[in-house]
Amino acid sequence: MSRTMTSKERVLTTLANQAADRVPINYSGNAGINRRMMEHYGVKDDWGKFLDVLDVDFRSVGAPYKGKRLHADIPERGVKVDDWGIHRRWVEHQTGGYWDYCDFPLATADEETVAKWPMPSADDHDYSGIAGACQANRRYAVCVGGAGLACVINTAGFFRGMEQTLVDLVTDDPAGLLLIDRFLDIQFETTRRSLEAAKGGYDFMWIGEDLGTQKTPLISMALFQKHIKPRHQRFIDLAKAYDLPVMMHTCGSSSWAYEEYIRMGVNAMDTLQPEAANMSPAHLKKTFGGRLAFHGCISTGGPVAFGTVDDTIADCRRTLEIMMPGGGYCFAPTHSLQDNSPTANVVAMYETAHKFGRYG
Repeated sequence: MSRTMTSKERVLTTLANQAADRVPINYSGNAGINRRMMEHYGVKDDWGKFLDVLDVDFRSVGAPYKGKRLHADIPERGVKVDDWGIHRRWVEHQTGGYWDYCDFPLATADEETVAKWPMPSADDHDYSGIAGACQANRRYAVCVGGAGLACVINTAGFFRGMEQTLVDLVTDDPAGLLLIDRFLDIQFETTRRSLEAAKGGYDFMWIGEDLGTQKTPLISMALFQKHIKPRHQRFIDLAKAYDLPVMMHTCGSSSWAYEEYIRMGVNAMDTLQPEAANMSPAHLKKTFGGRLAFHGCISTGGPVAFGTVDDTIADCRRTLEIMMPGGGYCFAPTHSLQDNSPTANVVAMYETAHKFGRYG
Protein backbone atom coordinates (compact mmCIF):
# COMPACT_ATOMS: atom_id res chain seq x y z
CA MET A 1 0.00 0.00 0.00
CA SER A 2 1.79 3.14 -1.21
CA ARG A 3 -0.99 5.76 -1.13
CA THR A 4 -1.52 7.61 2.14
CA MET A 5 -5.10 7.10 3.25
CA THR A 6 -7.31 9.45 5.19
CA SER A 7 -8.12 8.36 8.73
CA LYS A 8 -11.65 7.49 7.64
CA GLU A 9 -10.39 5.29 4.80
CA ARG A 10 -7.80 3.70 7.06
CA VAL A 11 -10.25 2.72 9.79
CA LEU A 12 -12.99 1.51 7.45
CA THR A 13 -10.48 -0.57 5.50
CA THR A 14 -9.25 -2.11 8.74
CA LEU A 15 -12.74 -2.79 10.08
CA ALA A 16 -13.34 -4.65 6.80
CA ASN A 17 -10.34 -6.87 7.67
CA GLN A 18 -8.08 -5.51 4.96
CA ALA A 19 -4.62 -3.96 5.19
CA ALA A 20 -4.52 -0.17 5.07
CA ASP A 21 -1.44 2.02 4.61
CA ARG A 22 -0.76 1.72 8.35
CA VAL A 23 -2.58 0.49 11.43
CA PRO A 24 -5.20 2.95 12.65
CA ILE A 25 -4.30 4.52 15.99
CA ASN A 26 -6.54 5.40 18.91
CA TYR A 27 -5.94 7.03 22.29
CA SER A 28 -7.74 7.02 25.62
CA GLY A 29 -6.44 8.19 28.99
CA ASN A 30 -7.54 9.50 32.35
CA ALA A 31 -7.17 13.15 33.36
CA GLY A 32 -3.73 12.74 34.91
CA ILE A 33 -1.96 11.12 31.98
CA ASN A 34 -3.85 13.32 29.50
CA ARG A 35 -2.51 16.44 31.23
CA ARG A 36 1.05 15.14 31.25
CA MET A 37 0.93 14.01 27.64
CA MET A 38 -0.48 17.32 26.44
CA GLU A 39 2.19 19.20 28.37
CA HIS A 40 4.85 16.96 26.84
CA TYR A 41 3.69 17.85 23.33
CA GLY A 42 3.04 21.50 24.17
CA VAL A 43 -0.68 21.38 23.34
CA LYS A 44 -2.19 21.43 26.82
CA ASP A 45 -5.13 23.63 25.82
CA ASP A 46 -6.09 21.96 22.54
CA TRP A 47 -7.42 18.38 22.72
CA GLY A 48 -7.97 18.10 18.98
CA LYS A 49 -4.42 19.21 18.25
CA PHE A 50 -3.13 16.68 20.77
CA LEU A 51 -4.98 13.87 18.99
CA ASP A 52 -3.53 15.08 15.70
CA VAL A 53 0.00 15.04 17.14
CA LEU A 54 -0.50 11.34 17.96
CA ASP A 55 -2.12 10.72 14.53
CA VAL A 56 -5.29 9.44 16.18
CA ASP A 57 -7.68 8.27 13.47
CA PHE A 58 -10.89 8.17 15.53
CA ARG A 59 -13.33 10.83 16.69
CA SER A 60 -16.61 10.65 18.60
CA VAL A 61 -19.68 12.83 18.12
CA GLY A 62 -22.74 12.75 20.35
CA ALA A 63 -25.86 14.61 21.40
CA PRO A 64 -25.31 16.48 24.68
CA TYR A 65 -27.98 16.35 27.37
CA LYS A 66 -29.71 19.73 27.71
CA GLY A 67 -32.48 18.84 30.13
CA LYS A 68 -32.90 19.89 33.74
CA ARG A 69 -30.75 18.52 36.54
CA LEU A 70 -32.44 15.32 37.71
CA HIS A 71 -30.41 14.40 40.78
CA ALA A 72 -28.47 16.39 43.38
CA ASP A 73 -24.89 15.87 44.52
CA ILE A 74 -24.22 14.93 48.15
CA PRO A 75 -21.48 17.44 49.04
CA GLU A 76 -21.33 16.54 52.73
CA ARG A 77 -20.13 13.06 51.67
CA GLY A 78 -18.10 14.19 48.67
CA VAL A 79 -20.40 12.25 46.36
CA LYS A 80 -21.10 13.37 42.79
CA VAL A 81 -24.44 12.27 41.30
CA ASP A 82 -24.97 12.38 37.54
CA ASP A 83 -28.22 12.86 35.63
CA TRP A 84 -28.93 9.13 35.74
CA GLY A 85 -28.67 9.18 39.52
CA ILE A 86 -25.41 7.20 39.59
CA HIS A 87 -23.20 7.98 42.60
CA ARG A 88 -19.41 8.44 42.47
CA ARG A 89 -16.80 9.33 45.09
CA TRP A 90 -13.19 10.45 44.62
CA VAL A 91 -10.55 7.86 45.55
CA GLU A 92 -6.93 8.96 45.95
CA HIS A 93 -3.97 6.72 45.13
CA GLN A 94 -0.21 7.15 44.87
CA THR A 95 -0.19 8.67 41.39
CA GLY A 96 -3.51 10.53 41.34
CA GLY A 97 -7.09 9.43 41.76
CA TYR A 98 -10.36 8.49 40.10
CA TRP A 99 -14.11 8.70 40.55
CA ASP A 100 -15.34 5.33 41.80
CA TYR A 101 -18.96 4.12 41.87
CA CYS A 102 -20.60 3.97 45.27
CA ASP A 103 -23.92 3.70 47.17
CA PHE A 104 -25.76 1.86 44.34
CA PRO A 105 -29.00 3.76 44.94
CA LEU A 106 -31.34 1.18 43.37
CA ALA A 107 -29.75 -1.90 44.98
CA THR A 108 -32.90 -2.81 46.88
CA ALA A 109 -35.45 -0.99 44.71
CA ASP A 110 -38.72 -2.61 43.67
CA GLU A 111 -40.40 -2.25 40.28
CA GLU A 112 -42.37 0.83 41.31
CA THR A 113 -39.24 2.63 42.49
CA VAL A 114 -37.35 1.73 39.32
CA ALA A 115 -40.25 2.85 37.14
CA LYS A 116 -40.32 6.27 38.83
CA TRP A 117 -36.55 6.80 38.94
CA PRO A 118 -35.71 10.01 37.01
CA MET A 119 -33.63 9.37 33.88
CA PRO A 120 -32.64 11.66 30.99
CA SER A 121 -35.16 11.59 28.17
CA ALA A 122 -34.14 11.24 24.53
CA ASP A 123 -36.22 14.39 24.03
CA ASP A 124 -33.81 16.39 26.19
CA HIS A 125 -30.69 15.79 24.11
CA ASP A 126 -29.53 18.34 21.55
CA TYR A 127 -29.11 16.77 18.11
CA SER A 128 -28.76 20.06 16.22
CA GLY A 129 -24.96 20.08 16.15
CA ILE A 130 -24.36 16.48 15.13
CA ALA A 131 -24.31 16.93 11.36
CA GLY A 132 -21.94 19.88 11.63
CA ALA A 133 -19.61 18.07 14.01
CA CYS A 134 -19.51 15.02 11.74
CA GLN A 135 -18.73 17.25 8.79
CA ALA A 136 -15.96 19.03 10.70
CA ASN A 137 -14.43 15.62 11.49
CA ARG A 138 -15.10 14.09 8.08
CA ARG A 139 -11.47 13.06 7.47
CA TYR A 140 -11.54 10.93 10.63
CA ALA A 141 -13.51 7.79 11.47
CA VAL A 142 -16.46 9.15 13.47
CA CYS A 143 -18.23 6.83 15.88
CA VAL A 144 -21.65 6.95 17.46
CA GLY A 145 -21.74 5.56 20.96
CA GLY A 146 -18.83 4.15 22.91
CA ALA A 147 -17.93 1.38 25.32
CA GLY A 148 -20.99 2.12 27.48
CA LEU A 149 -23.59 2.02 24.72
CA ALA A 150 -25.94 -1.00 24.97
CA CYS A 151 -24.00 -2.28 28.00
CA VAL A 152 -26.25 -4.39 30.26
CA ILE A 153 -24.21 -5.73 33.17
CA ASN A 154 -21.81 -2.90 33.93
CA THR A 155 -24.40 -0.14 33.57
CA ALA A 156 -26.97 -1.94 35.69
CA GLY A 157 -24.21 -2.48 38.23
CA PHE A 158 -23.77 1.28 38.62
CA PHE A 159 -27.33 1.41 39.94
CA ARG A 160 -27.73 -1.98 41.65
CA GLY A 161 -24.21 -3.16 42.43
CA MET A 162 -22.56 -6.01 40.54
CA GLU A 163 -23.73 -8.80 42.84
CA GLN A 164 -27.38 -7.77 42.68
CA THR A 165 -27.18 -7.26 38.92
CA LEU A 166 -25.96 -10.82 38.40
CA VAL A 167 -28.67 -12.09 40.75
CA ASP A 168 -31.22 -10.12 38.70
CA LEU A 169 -30.14 -11.89 35.51
CA VAL A 170 -30.14 -15.33 37.08
CA THR A 171 -33.50 -14.94 38.82
CA ASP A 172 -35.26 -12.75 36.21
CA ASP A 173 -35.83 -10.16 38.92
CA PRO A 174 -38.58 -7.85 37.58
CA ALA A 175 -37.07 -4.69 39.08
CA GLY A 176 -33.59 -5.43 37.75
CA LEU A 177 -34.82 -6.27 34.26
CA LEU A 178 -37.05 -3.19 34.19
CA LEU A 179 -34.05 -1.03 35.09
CA ILE A 180 -31.99 -2.55 32.27
CA ASP A 181 -34.70 -2.00 29.68
CA ARG A 182 -35.42 1.53 30.85
CA PHE A 183 -31.87 2.79 30.35
CA LEU A 184 -31.35 0.77 27.16
CA ASP A 185 -34.56 2.16 25.65
CA ILE A 186 -33.31 5.70 26.30
CA GLN A 187 -29.89 4.91 24.86
CA PHE A 188 -31.45 3.31 21.80
CA GLU A 189 -33.74 6.22 21.01
CA THR A 190 -30.99 8.79 21.60
CA THR A 191 -28.72 6.81 19.29
CA ARG A 192 -31.41 6.44 16.65
CA ARG A 193 -32.06 10.18 16.63
CA SER A 194 -28.32 10.88 16.52
CA LEU A 195 -27.93 8.64 13.47
CA GLU A 196 -30.82 10.38 11.76
CA ALA A 197 -29.45 13.82 12.58
CA ALA A 198 -25.95 12.92 11.32
CA LYS A 199 -27.18 12.62 7.71
CA GLY A 200 -24.68 9.88 6.95
CA GLY A 201 -21.84 11.46 8.93
CA TYR A 202 -21.13 8.51 11.21
CA ASP A 203 -18.71 5.77 10.16
CA PHE A 204 -19.28 3.05 12.76
CA MET A 205 -21.14 2.24 15.97
CA TRP A 206 -19.32 1.40 19.20
CA ILE A 207 -21.13 -0.66 21.85
CA GLY A 208 -19.94 -2.60 24.88
CA GLU A 209 -20.38 -5.23 27.56
CA ASP A 210 -18.15 -6.63 30.30
CA LEU A 211 -18.31 -10.39 29.84
CA GLY A 212 -15.34 -11.86 31.69
CA THR A 213 -13.15 -11.92 34.75
CA GLN A 214 -9.44 -12.28 34.13
CA LYS A 215 -9.82 -16.07 34.18
CA THR A 216 -13.37 -17.08 33.29
CA PRO A 217 -16.63 -15.91 31.70
CA LEU A 218 -18.65 -13.62 33.93
CA ILE A 219 -21.91 -15.33 32.98
CA SER A 220 -22.98 -18.57 31.31
CA MET A 221 -23.72 -18.89 27.61
CA ALA A 222 -27.33 -19.66 28.52
CA LEU A 223 -27.61 -16.39 30.42
CA PHE A 224 -25.92 -14.56 27.55
CA GLN A 225 -28.39 -16.02 25.07
CA LYS A 226 -31.36 -15.15 27.26
CA HIS A 227 -30.59 -11.64 28.46
CA ILE A 228 -27.60 -10.11 26.66
CA LYS A 229 -27.86 -11.25 23.06
CA PRO A 230 -31.37 -9.95 22.27
CA ARG A 231 -30.66 -6.58 23.85
CA HIS A 232 -27.41 -6.18 21.91
CA GLN A 233 -28.94 -7.44 18.67
CA ARG A 234 -31.32 -4.50 18.70
CA PHE A 235 -28.42 -2.02 18.60
CA ILE A 236 -26.48 -4.03 16.02
CA ASP A 237 -29.55 -4.10 13.78
CA LEU A 238 -29.89 -0.34 14.17
CA ALA A 239 -26.30 0.13 13.00
CA LYS A 240 -26.84 -2.18 10.04
CA ALA A 241 -29.95 -0.21 9.05
CA TYR A 242 -27.57 2.74 8.54
CA ASP A 243 -24.96 0.51 6.84
CA LEU A 244 -22.48 0.96 9.69
CA PRO A 245 -19.95 -1.57 11.00
CA VAL A 246 -20.12 -2.33 14.73
CA MET A 247 -17.24 -2.46 17.21
CA MET A 248 -17.84 -4.24 20.51
CA HIS A 249 -16.03 -3.43 23.77
CA THR A 250 -15.47 -6.56 25.90
CA CYS A 251 -13.43 -6.64 29.12
CA GLY A 252 -11.67 -9.64 30.59
CA SER A 253 -11.86 -13.19 29.25
CA SER A 254 -14.54 -12.61 26.64
CA SER A 255 -13.60 -14.58 23.53
CA TRP A 256 -16.04 -17.32 24.56
CA ALA A 257 -18.80 -15.09 23.16
CA TYR A 258 -17.10 -13.97 19.94
CA GLU A 259 -18.61 -16.61 17.67
CA GLU A 260 -22.04 -15.43 18.76
CA TYR A 261 -21.15 -11.82 18.07
CA ILE A 262 -19.87 -12.72 14.61
CA ARG A 263 -23.23 -14.32 13.87
CA MET A 264 -24.99 -11.25 15.27
CA GLY A 265 -23.15 -8.96 12.85
CA VAL A 266 -20.33 -7.47 14.94
CA ASN A 267 -17.31 -6.47 12.85
CA ALA A 268 -14.63 -5.65 15.42
CA MET A 269 -13.72 -6.31 19.05
CA ASP A 270 -12.30 -3.69 21.39
CA THR A 271 -10.27 -3.90 24.61
CA LEU A 272 -8.68 -7.39 24.24
CA GLN A 273 -6.83 -7.65 27.56
CA PRO A 274 -3.87 -9.88 26.64
CA GLU A 275 -3.33 -11.11 30.22
CA ALA A 276 -6.85 -12.55 30.47
CA ALA A 277 -7.58 -16.19 29.67
CA ASN A 278 -7.96 -16.95 25.94
CA MET A 279 -7.30 -13.31 25.05
CA SER A 280 -3.67 -13.33 23.89
CA PRO A 281 -3.08 -11.59 20.56
CA ALA A 282 -1.84 -14.86 19.04
CA HIS A 283 -4.95 -16.75 20.11
CA LEU A 284 -7.31 -14.04 18.90
CA LYS A 285 -5.58 -13.65 15.54
CA LYS A 286 -5.45 -17.40 14.93
CA THR A 287 -9.04 -18.04 16.02
CA PHE A 288 -10.89 -14.99 14.71
CA GLY A 289 -8.54 -13.22 12.31
CA GLY A 290 -10.22 -12.40 9.00
CA ARG A 291 -13.66 -12.67 10.63
CA LEU A 292 -13.22 -10.00 13.29
CA ALA A 293 -11.11 -6.87 13.31
CA PHE A 294 -9.38 -5.95 16.57
CA HIS A 295 -8.94 -2.70 18.52
CA GLY A 296 -6.78 -2.63 21.65
CA CYS A 297 -4.37 -5.31 22.97
CA ILE A 298 -1.88 -2.84 24.52
CA SER A 299 -2.53 -3.57 28.19
CA THR A 300 -2.89 -0.61 30.53
CA GLY A 301 -1.79 -3.02 33.27
CA GLY A 302 1.28 -4.18 31.35
CA PRO A 303 4.68 -2.72 30.43
CA VAL A 304 3.31 0.74 29.58
CA ALA A 305 2.37 1.08 33.26
CA PHE A 306 4.94 -1.05 35.08
CA GLY A 307 7.86 -1.55 32.68
CA THR A 308 10.62 0.52 31.15
CA VAL A 309 10.58 2.35 27.85
CA ASP A 310 12.36 -0.63 26.27
CA ASP A 311 9.77 -3.01 27.76
CA THR A 312 6.98 -0.88 26.33
CA ILE A 313 8.54 -0.79 22.86
CA ALA A 314 9.07 -4.56 22.88
CA ASP A 315 5.47 -5.21 23.97
CA CYS A 316 4.02 -2.90 21.30
CA ARG A 317 6.27 -4.33 18.56
CA ARG A 318 5.34 -7.88 19.50
CA THR A 319 1.64 -7.06 19.38
CA LEU A 320 1.99 -5.35 15.99
CA GLU A 321 3.91 -8.29 14.56
CA ILE A 322 1.16 -10.69 15.60
CA MET A 323 -1.91 -8.62 14.79
CA MET A 324 -0.94 -6.71 11.64
CA PRO A 325 -0.61 -9.45 8.98
CA GLY A 326 -3.51 -9.29 6.55
CA GLY A 327 -4.95 -6.19 8.19
CA GLY A 328 -7.75 -5.93 10.70
CA TYR A 329 -5.90 -4.38 13.65
CA CYS A 330 -6.29 -0.95 15.28
CA PHE A 331 -3.52 0.03 17.71
CA ALA A 332 -4.99 1.19 21.03
CA PRO A 333 -4.74 0.70 24.79
CA THR A 334 -7.01 -1.91 26.35
CA HIS A 335 -8.70 0.75 28.49
CA SER A 336 -7.98 4.37 29.33
CA LEU A 337 -4.30 4.80 30.10
CA GLN A 338 -3.92 5.61 33.78
CA ASP A 339 -1.80 8.19 35.57
CA ASN A 340 0.46 5.41 36.89
CA SER A 341 1.91 5.07 33.38
CA PRO A 342 5.15 7.08 33.00
CA THR A 343 4.87 9.75 30.33
CA ALA A 344 7.96 8.39 28.58
CA ASN A 345 6.34 4.97 28.25
CA VAL A 346 3.18 6.35 26.68
CA VAL A 347 5.23 8.48 24.30
CA ALA A 348 7.24 5.37 23.36
CA MET A 349 4.03 3.40 22.85
CA TYR A 350 2.78 5.79 20.17
CA GLU A 351 6.19 6.31 18.58
CA THR A 352 6.39 2.52 18.18
CA ALA A 353 3.00 2.44 16.46
CA HIS A 354 4.15 5.11 14.01
CA LYS A 355 7.49 3.46 13.33
CA PHE A 356 6.44 -0.18 13.05
CA GLY A 357 2.76 0.03 12.16
CA ARG A 358 3.11 0.67 8.45
CA TYR A 359 2.34 -1.80 5.67
CA GLY A 360 4.62 -2.15 2.69
